Amino acid sequence: MAIGKRKRRQEAMWITTSDLPKSPGHPFYQRLNTVLEESGFDRFTEARCEPFYAGDVGRPGLPPGRYFRLLLIGYFEGIDSERGVAWRASDSLAIRSFLGLGLDERAPDHSTISRTRRLIDVETHAEVFGWILERLAGAGLLKGKTLLVDGTNLEANAAMRSIVRRDTGEAYEEYLKGLAKASGIRTPTRAALGAA
Repeated sequence: MAIGKRKRRQEAMWITTSDLPKSPGHPFYQRLNTVLEESGFDRFTEARCEPFYAGDVGRPGLPPGRYFRLLLIGYFEGIDSERGVAWRASDSLAIRSFLGLGLDERAPDHSTISRTRRLIDVETHAEVFGWILERLAGAGLLKGKTLLVDGTNLEANAAMRSIVRRDTGEAYEEYLKGLAKASGIRTPTRAALGAA
């Protein structure tokens, strides 16, 4: 038997969209997106973030639902920089599907992610993340401590303090602080986390 050798090949100049690679998706992100879509996540984030956008002035910004999905990717996958999140979004067909990006669309650049983070205050970040946690808990996708006291759900802020990344033990706010520090802010305050 002869050894197989790598052959040089010439790429096709044109390719039909039906011949492009397709991803079966990632089961976790598919389920997460189902929960978010059934809960009206994009409408909620657009309404909550509307004050931070300039309306019809200027070029279109990064949609809030896509922006927060990018942050979730970084948080869940242990990516500690906006550059890393942007690279992951451009590299993975499953992640592109989670973000709602077509094959003909570019993934957001790291500077766009950073600029959007600076527009939205930290309280809104906390509110949106708490909203997500409530929906995930309701769908049975969270494992860990029960978030009930005398049969009453705790506020989202209390729930957020109890959720940590599995790989580092890092809380969501610590993750935001890491992003701010990576952007050049040495000791970010709560206000600077949203404005960094």
